[in-house]
This record gives sequence, structure tokens and C-alpha cells, in this order.
Amino acid sequence: MSSRLFQGVIHQMKDAVDRVIGVIDENGVIIACSELVKIGETRQGVRDEVAYTSESVVTNGYTYRPIGNMTKTENIVFVEGEDRIADKLALLLAVSLGNIKNLYDEKYDKASFIKNVILDNILPSDIYIKSKELHFASDVVRVVFLIRFHGKTDMIPFDLVQNLYPDKNKDYVISVGEQDIVLVKEMKPGTDSKDAEKIAKNIADTLGAEFYAKVSIGIGTTADNIKELARSYKEAQVALEVGKVFDTEKDIISYENLGIGRIIYQLPTTLCEMFLQEVFKKGPMDNLDREALSTIQAFFENNLNVSETSRKLFVHRNTLVYRLEKIRKMTGLDLREFEDAITFKVALMVKRYLTSKPVKF
Repeated sequence: MSSRLFQGVIHQMKDAVDRVIGVIDENGVIIACSELVKIGETRQGVRDEVAYTSESVVTNGYTYRPIGNMTKTENIVFVEGEDRIADKLALLLAVSLGNIKNLYDEKYDKASFIKNVILDNILPSDIYIKSKELHFASDVVRVVFLIRFHGKTDMIPFDLVQNLYPDKNKDYVISVGEQDIVLVKEMKPGTDSKDAEKIAKNIADTLGAEFYAKVSIGIGTTADNIKELARSYKEAQVALEVGKVFDTEKDIISYENLGIGRIIYQLPTTLCEMFLQEVFKKGPMDNLDREALSTIQAFFENNLNVSETSRKLFVHRNTLVYRLEKIRKMTGLDLREFEDAITFKVALMVKRYLTSKPVKF
């Protein structure tokens, strides 16, 4: 498609420029030229000479200049002649064709299309029309992963993820922020959250081991068609935000596994404050000391089992019972009772949620 685009522009420029002009592709082959007979010729060694510069290179009666920059040179323009005018024409041609190609890519590139879909920058009625124009498989199962990088890395985050998934026809890597990268991954039919979590773990482990990059990854639910990608992306965002509050020790958070935390995160803060006041009528949760809080946490982690909790805390069973009784007197909730334990667990999560919210003045 680029060759047709370039040839169309060069054909229009042919009458204004009294020299041979053209474009060479990544293999050194002429793909567009004002002299049609030259299309298909190979310019040996030109790519090697231009590979390490963004300036013009003169050789064998022609002036060559890359379209783009040193890190990403896909095409090279050439102008007949080795004089100053040839250099100026090469620069003009490189800038013109570069801008045209960027506009074309932005309009028709699949990754740009996917980005517009997940960010809701395209009308729902236009999604299927655009997908047909791009020959994009719209009814394929996909999952959205939101990869958030923490701290600085030697390489650009986008490049790190793109290197892991170079197949641009199946998996799409999109930058949505300086530290946030979206991976839209094609999945097999029937995949579940565990399959997605395995992929996320592999990404995190690879980035950590090979590039010393620390990341956290939010996973949306499966999208059966292209219109559902926006929903999956929003779920991945929620997974990261909720996980940051309730699962601070986890680096990989799936939306499907958020549980009650997802509900609490959507509640107004005023309602949460009212709930805590109603639960702790005898006194606020802040009255509990560190020992009481660690005891409560251990009791929940061991499924309200007194014997197992006392063993994990290295305390006598009677000591643990004494602590639980003390907590009951302070809060009015007996954690050995299932309903009271549920109430207390939810209250702890609500308290953590309120603590994470910024204070508004």
C-alpha cells in the first residue's frame, strides 16, 4: 500500500522536478520512481550507508535520504544528482512523503483503529465499517491487558512489550500513557481468567528478569467481538485501581477476581463513612492497636480457625481467644461468629478504601 501511495505523490511531482526521484523499501528495492522502468531495481549497499544517519548520503550520482529517523528507517528517498539542489530536493521529498505516510498510517493502521475503539473515540456504528476496510477479524476472542510500568527503564515501555509480541496481525500493543501500555491479545475460544493470568505472569516475569522492569498488570474479561474491547479495557483499568487499594501485594489483578472490592470501590465515600459509624457504634476502628489488627488479619487468612491462627501467630490458643474477646468488647463484633466476621471484613475493606481516597478541600 505504501508503494502505491508514494508512486501517486511522485507521479504528481514528476513535472515539477526535472530529475529522477524515487523511493527505496527496507530491502533496497525501488518501489516508486518518476521513471517507471526503474521500479523493481535494487540499489545494493544504499541501506547500509543510510542506516546510521538521518542526513543525506551521496553515492553513484544520486542523493539518498531516509524517511523517518535513525531508529526507524523503513524507506529511503533518492534524487538524481550530487549537488546542493539534489540535497534540498531529497530533504523536501523525505519530509513530504514522511508526513503523508504518517497520516495514512494513522487513518488506516490497525493499531490506531484498536486504540480508538478501546478509548471510545469512534462511533459504534463505524466500528464494523472500519474493521472491514482494514480486513480486521472482528469476531475473534481477545483479552485486554493493561501493563503499568513502575520506575524508569533503559528502554521505552512500548518497545519492551512490542518486542514480546511482534505479530502485529494478531496481537496489538498500544501506548495509552507514559507508563501505561495496553496489550490486546488474541485468545483461543473457551479461555478463562486463569489462562489470561498465566500470560500476564509470563509478561511480568520476562520484563523483570530480562529488563529489570517492575510492572503491575490489570486484566479485563474476554471480549468476543471488537465492540467489547472498550469494556475489557475499562475492566483492566478498574482491576489495577481496585487492586492498588485492596490487593497491594499482588502485581497481577484480574477483573473477574476482584470480588466485593469492586463493589466497595464504586460506593460514594459518604455512604462508606455512614456504614463504618453504624458498624462501630462502641468506638471507631482507629481504637484498635497493631496487635489487634494483626490478630484480625491472621484470623481471616486462616478461615476463622482458632487453632490454625494461634499456631501461625505462635501464641497459645487461650491467648488468641482472649484477644478475640477483647476485640468483641471494643467493637461489639465477635469474629468467631460468621455474620460478624463478614461485617468486620467488609468494614476493613471500606476503611482501606476511604484511606486511599484523596482528601478534598
